[in-house]
Amino acid sequence: MSATLDLPAPAKLNLFLHVTGRRDDGYHTLQTLFRLLDFGDTVHLTLRDDGRIVRRDPLPGVDPEADLTVRAARALQAASGSGLGVEIGLSKRVPMGGGLGGGSSDAATVLLGLNRLWQLAWPRAKLLELALPLGADVPVFVFGRNAWAEGVGEALQAVDLPPSWYVVLTPPRGVATAAVFGAAELTRDHAPITIRAFFEGQSGNDLQPVACRLEPQIGECLDWLSQHGEARMSGSGSSVFAGFGSAVEADRVLQLARPLHKGFVAQGLDVHPLYDWAS
Repeated sequence: MSATLDLPAPAKLNLFLHVTGRRDDGYHTLQTLFRLLDFGDTVHLTLRDDGRIVRRDPLPGVDPEADLTVRAARALQAASGSGLGVEIGLSKRVPMGGGLGGGSSDAATVLLGLNRLWQLAWPRAKLLELALPLGADVPVFVFGRNAWAEGVGEALQAVDLPPSWYVVLTPPRGVATAAVFGAAELTRDHAPITIRAFFEGQSGNDLQPVACRLEPQIGECLDWLSQHGEARMSGSGSSVFAGFGSAVEADRVLQLARPLHKGFVAQGLDVHPLYDWAS
């Protein structure tokens, strides 16, 4: 095997998101449906034999030691006892602060990639134990399937979804997740729904009204996209999306949007590109 790996880290959408409660430790309990996309970052891993974990070209404004990819590598190194190290590079495409899971996906790809690069052969269940402490969205990328999620993101159930192409619009300014979840007006007691209820249309994003108040451009993107499809915000924002039945239709809508809004078209995936890298 090559000592350097260039690996995909796909983005995700939250097809809906309900806040169902708040635990004593301050974490919110959720229901959501994660959809993986064929659009994402690329993680570059180069094996080191000196045990050092090095972040190449760190993101502006992000302490390398706080970078999720570095934290993921250190967590796996500590848990496995491996004496090997890695140099981590990143080619970013997923907007930061866009509610698309870019940083979480990067961290999951590091776990999956190092599992092979360091020849650990850990099963998926062991990698999932490391994923949740890194962030609520990290487990679904290690899980590797479109998933119905509950709790704080750790209770995952694979869901088969029909083919879809998504127009994703990304406002120029993001919103802080902590500010959205900390807002007094946030709905925190949404009654849980079933998967069947979701497919019957009984869903939305409880974070969307708060995010639109904090960043009006989110609402502007939603209003525009709603003229062409059922538009919704992903995660805590700021990206918004609508699904379409064909790539041609999605591309047509994106071309209409481009004079006003930045965005991209992505097809929904059935499984993570690295799904077979853990058993």
